[in-house]
Amino acid sequence: MLRFDLEKIHDLRNSILSLSGQDLSRCIQCGKCSAGCPIAPDMDIMPNQIMRFVQLNIRERALTSSMIWVCASCMTCTVRCPEGIDVALVMNQLRKLCIKEGYEPKQKEVLLFNQLFLSSIARFGRLHEFGLIFKYNMMTKNPFKDIGLLPKMLKKGKISLLAHKIKNMHPVEDAFRKSKAFIKG
Repeated sequence: MLRFDLEKIHDLRNSILSLSGQDLSRCIQCGKCSAGCPIAPDMDIMPNQIMRFVQLNIRERALTSSMIWVCASCMTCTVRCPEGIDVALVMNQLRKLCIKEGYEPKQKEVLLFNQLFLSSIARFGRLHEFGLIFKYNMMTKNPFKDIGLLPKMLKKGKISLLAHKIKNMHPVEDAFRKSKAFIKG
C-alpha cells in the first residue's frame, strides 16, 4: 500500500515545474498521450502513468521507469494533450533528474543503448548503426544476436561496416557542449 507524505506530495511536480515550466497538476489523466504514443508497446509504464507518478510524488517509480529513456521525443503526446502540457519536454526533464539523482532504470540495457547511441552521434555527427549494434550486443553479452540480419542488410545497403563522419562537426560539438550544462542543471 502506498503512503503519501502530504507535506512533500508536490515535490516532484514542483521540480518538473521549475525545470520545464510544465505544471503537471493540470494533467487530467485522459490518456491521449499514451493512446497516441508510437513507442507505447515497448514501454514498461505508459506516459499518463508517469504523469500520475509525478503528480503524486512517486519519485522512484517515475525515475526508474524505462519509459523515460525509450521515449522518442516525437511530440505526439504533446500535440494530443488537451491541457497543452509538453509531455515530451517532461520526459526529457525526468531523464535529467534520473541522472542528477543517481537513479537507474530497471531495464539497464535501455540506459546503455541511450549512452551508446549518443556517443556515436558525438563521435561521427550521425549514427553508425553497425558500431552501435556491435557494441550493444557485446556489452549485453549477446554478441551473435543480430548476426543473421547482417548479410541481408549489407547487400541492400541498409548498413555500413565503416563509420562515416559528417563534414561539419561544429554544430554537433556545440550541441553536446550545451547539453553538458543541461544535464548538470
